[in-house]
Amino acid sequence: MAFEFQKTMFEVYREMRYGAQFRVVYFTELQDHNKESEINRAMAGEHFVDGFIRDLKKDDAKAVIDSLLERMNNGDRLEPTDFLKALGEHLV
Repeated sequence: MAFEFQKTMFEVYREMRYGAQFRVVYFTELQDHNKESEINRAMAGEHFVDGFIRDLKKDDAKAVIDSLLERMNNGDRLEPTDFLKALGEHLV
């Protein structure tokens, strides 16, 4: 069983440059060498949704997020509630 502190914070945002692609940043996985640049990149974009995924089966959650981002970047329109609903049990 995963404890409350075993979670990863993420944000999905849309870049305002570079083709306006949707991207994700996993804040709690950033290292010192990329922390500032990744946070700045996300802050310059348009916020879409954020939350916490459980570290238990985190790779499965990331696969769902990647799939949703691919759909959105190919033109599918999703609402933030749809995005979170698709993550379902992966959310904390």
